[in-house]
Amino acid sequence: MSVITNIEDLKRLYERRVPRMFYDYCESGSWTEQTFRDNSSDFDDIRLRQRVAVDMSGRSTASQMIGQDVAMPVALAPVGLTGMQHADGEMKAARAAEKFGVPFTLSTMSINSIEDVAGFTNAPFWFQLYTMKDQDYVSRLIQRAKDANCSALVITLDLQILGQRHKDLKNGLSAPPKLTARTLANLATKWAWGIEMLSAKRREFGNIVGHVDGISDASSLGAWTAEQFDPTLDWDKVAKLKEQWGGKVILKGILDADDAKMALKVGADAIIVSNHGGRQLDGALSSIRALPPILDAVGDQIEVHLDSGIRSGQDVLKALALGAKGTYIGRAFVYGLGAMGQAGVTEALNVIHRELDTTMALCGETNVANLGRHNLLVPKGFEGRWQ
Repeated sequence: MSVITNIEDLKRLYERRVPRMFYDYCESGSWTEQTFRDNSSDFDDIRLRQRVAVDMSGRSTASQMIGQDVAMPVALAPVGLTGMQHADGEMKAARAAEKFGVPFTLSTMSINSIEDVAGFTNAPFWFQLYTMKDQDYVSRLIQRAKDANCSALVITLDLQILGQRHKDLKNGLSAPPKLTARTLANLATKWAWGIEMLSAKRREFGNIVGHVDGISDASSLGAWTAEQFDPTLDWDKVAKLKEQWGGKVILKGILDADDAKMALKVGADAIIVSNHGGRQLDGALSSIRALPPILDAVGDQIEVHLDSGIRSGQDVLKALALGAKGTYIGRAFVYGLGAMGQAGVTEALNVIHRELDTTMALCGETNVANLGRHNLLVPKGFEGRWQ
């Protein structure tokens, strides 16, 4: 495919190139996948207001997210196992984000470690924290992020208990892959991926292996991870983590106005309206539908970002016009990474930027800061009339 015109083009290349278990890990949700589907399809219900005879020259998508200059208000979301989508995946995605001028967020469950990414890039990146029962490990992880000069801590709040994802269980998802007959048969068709993975810096979870006693292989790692997510996480613990970090804190996984108010109360710098890409509570609202009531609840008192479902620059514009100050792409950049490595992440960002810039112009705006509800046609009842 010589011409990439949209994110779907990258997705098709990605599916052909990456082993099935890692494609399924990215392209799936929990249980019936209702929320996973709604995250994208609900954007389609919002229409755009076309305006004409407006000077469209001198356009700018430049903005800020938590005080950081960005080429457009789009960050790369934290995605686990990114280094299994492409060799050295986190490092390459971070470098692409740096060169483009947008934030990169490294997952706790990354293949490349905090130190790997810090040594491969020059711009500070953000680090996403899962809270674990092993508090000593969490403290050391936070210190490692500080030592790497990470400029924000993104605390994920919606993974205290893991939602069931049928495909991952059926595929026996692991890093590195378990060499079953089925896996070997699939890997045999993905030879380019395999050759690149032979030279990868890591093929296991780099933020865990070597940093936790007793973990020596994939089975011990899997057992430790499965029992480590902290079900006792509450707002008091969130406040303590914020104090321990001492810098900018973003809280990810807010889907309810009352929780947004609590995030404001603990002093977060920003919140991310997110349902974990539809991978946790199936049947929850899509992020774009949850956004308006959250904005109504907190107003401009805290920076509100949106994650889950964005596949185009038009989706970005709709979220910004509804009132979000920033957006995140996860699957969209993973498609590019799996398809073409660092160049694919850059291409995903280019696609979204072109779509955002052109759509903004055709809506009669020349700066993303001027986007608002006046640019949208939102159907009655979009925000929900729930009992």
